[in-house]
Amino acid sequence: MGNNKKTKVGMAMSGGVDSTVAAALLKEQGYAVYGFFMLLPVPELEAQQERVSRVAETLQIPLQFVELANHFTDTVIKYFLSAYRQGMTPNPCIYCNQYIKFGIFMRAMMAAGVDKTASGHYAQIIASQGQSLIARSPDPLKDQSYFLCRVKSHQLDDHIFPLGQWSKQKTYQKAKSMGFDFQGQESQDVCFLPGDLHSFLSSRGLKEHPGEIISTNGTSLASHQGIWRYTIGQRRGLGVPDATPWYVTAIDAPNNQIVIGKNEELLHETLTVHSLQWHRKPALFPWQGVVQIRSRHTPVRAKLTLAGHKRGRIVFTKPQRAITPGQYAAFYDGDKLIGSGIIEKYQQ
Repeated sequence: MGNNKKTKVGMAMSGGVDSTVAAALLKEQGYAVYGFFMLLPVPELEAQQERVSRVAETLQIPLQFVELANHFTDTVIKYFLSAYRQGMTPNPCIYCNQYIKFGIFMRAMMAAGVDKTASGHYAQIIASQGQSLIARSPDPLKDQSYFLCRVKSHQLDDHIFPLGQWSKQKTYQKAKSMGFDFQGQESQDVCFLPGDLHSFLSSRGLKEHPGEIISTNGTSLASHQGIWRYTIGQRRGLGVPDATPWYVTAIDAPNNQIVIGKNEELLHETLTVHSLQWHRKPALFPWQGVVQIRSRHTPVRAKLTLAGHKRGRIVFTKPQRAITPGQYAAFYDGDKLIGSGIIEKYQQ
């Protein structure tokens, strides 16, 4: 404990249970903890500022606010809108972790004079063959390693996940023992959405652009008001009654068409990815391991074959439902996150 006293740690704080308990654990371990809060274009920002200020005061740690609204708008929100325009489904949390939280925000902390940074993620950082790798949290219900799949090894070298070995239940218990009551305060999936997705997209310039809803065999069944209103696997709002449900099976942006089919048409064994990024590149290909294609997707064994510059083809051992272009495929060797790619399309 005494060895940590001179080490200054910048703690990414939100005012929520995870970063609060993480900050408290660092203090207990003897670190000199400094709180940092991102000022982003999100709903109820003032209320969040008040909450995080109360937490910092209770924990007796200094707190700094870092203005990142313009950076966030120019990177994360711009990416978010662009993906929907192209008929893809983005993952803004992964993008934010790569460019904002572990990018400009962490650099701002280091510039403020800290020695290390920390955050309340449920994941582990392990040293392996001279580099920092992310590994899954022991709590499978809260593991956040997937959301960190684009964070690079060097961004982890001076970073700490104090909750790496913790379960969410244990975190809540710890917060309660310190006099905090966070029950029922889980953060929402997309922090910058003030309400429903379609209203937000409309307010940011995505206009109605009518087109056809067609079946997988090309039959015109209905019309839509914009491809950005749909995502793969969507069932609601199609306006095509039938004895069994219809689902969105593809979004054809060049032809401004939504393709729908039955549940079995959502199942595919093969997909392609682009923008491959490795934390530890396998020595041999095809690589075989475990692949996760959504945050709530149960990882499945698969084989990855390289298919050009930073491109790959993934074949699963069994068909997967609703493979979604724009989402990320994360590659695991056991519990270790070794790489990722952006899903381009599924293949028959």
